[in-house]
Amino acid sequence: MRIQTIFNRVLHFKSFVVREAKFEEHSTGNGAILLQIESRKNGLIHCSGCGKPRRFYDHLSERRFEFVPLWGIAVFLAYRMRRVNCERCGVKVEMVPWCDGKHRLTETYMWFLATWAKRLSWSEVASIFGTSWDSVCRSVEHAVEWGLAHRNLQGIKAIGIDEIARAKGHAYLILVYEIGPLKRLLAIAENRTEASLRSCLDSLGDSVCSGVQFVCSDMWRPYLNVISQKLENTVHILDRFHVMQKFGKALDDIRAEEAKQLKRDGYEQVLKHSRWSLLKRKNNLTEKQEVKLAEVLKYNLRTVRAYILREEFQQFWGYTYATWAERFLNKWTTRVMRSRLEPMKKVAQTLRNHQPLILNWFKARGAISSGVVEGLNNKVKVVTRKSYGFRSTRITKLALFHTLGHLPEPPHHHRFC
Repeated sequence: MRIQTIFNRVLHFKSFVVREAKFEEHSTGNGAILLQIESRKNGLIHCSGCGKPRRFYDHLSERRFEFVPLWGIAVFLAYRMRRVNCERCGVKVEMVPWCDGKHRLTETYMWFLATWAKRLSWSEVASIFGTSWDSVCRSVEHAVEWGLAHRNLQGIKAIGIDEIARAKGHAYLILVYEIGPLKRLLAIAENRTEASLRSCLDSLGDSVCSGVQFVCSDMWRPYLNVISQKLENTVHILDRFHVMQKFGKALDDIRAEEAKQLKRDGYEQVLKHSRWSLLKRKNNLTEKQEVKLAEVLKYNLRTVRAYILREEFQQFWGYTYATWAERFLNKWTTRVMRSRLEPMKKVAQTLRNHQPLILNWFKARGAISSGVVEGLNNKVKVVTRKSYGFRSTRITKLALFHTLGHLPEPPHHHRFC
């Protein structure tokens, strides 16, 4: 079987046929296979502007389109593009099935590179397949644009909102996730402002926002303001992770301050190397950390009192009904406000200020998992770390949508998975 016969069976270009295949020298050193494409005699010519069949105008010089490498050998499709005289668009280049616009890469090759770009860094993909980083980038951009235009946003019931640091100097990206049965990235915007979050929700559309039943976020004021306006009919939950994060920061501040005071006063450095023994959950402590924690708890320190208060609060998440949880929360915050632990008093005041949103956690129990947001954030970090960081925000957005967006793909003649 001749190689052009194989390609004709695989590619199925309507109104076009591979007439000849020849081998020639190429800059890669492995040579290149050149497939000569010709139009069929009775095939229609379509305008690239409107897609309608039009009359032939003239021929252009031969163009080459890069195809998927075969056995490490570069493959090119060669074709003399025709122009059409379109009554609506004027004189236009014809539309061909293997390429879109002025790309020098075929559609098949672009989807091939985009598929591998999910698994490897873009630089590795370019190096393995003998192409450029820009070609991989254009392929990913093509896949993301097609996927965003064809994705299905119906039936979204729960979303999570969080941010990640894109670079040093308080450069953030706001991320909106779907955290229901399908866990995916829905929208991205720069900066951690009301306008940024509003642009994310606007990109989803009013119909999607009106169908959302649960939204999970932290206590950042711009988030609370926008959610109350754009998602007013949803159950807004302050997730458990960010609530307990406040406790960890308060406990660490008390420990650090007290450790410095003990050193100044000449007392035994009992709090030295105790940070993670106090901050980690008991189930996650190593044997050495368990011994250190038991040693610290023997002393009557402000750090120990703060630790006990935090552990007592863990009982809050064990309640089944919001009414009993509210009673516990009121008693706990009252006791903390009478203590002399200023960082813990700030936490208690924060809980009082956001009490209705925190109690919504019980309404949504079993419906959503706020831990999904942090899990997706870890995947975001993996994507950026794999590339050693993207300098451009646009490229970062493309990579995140491509990897975490669960974007659809068109049916291929053959798949590369």
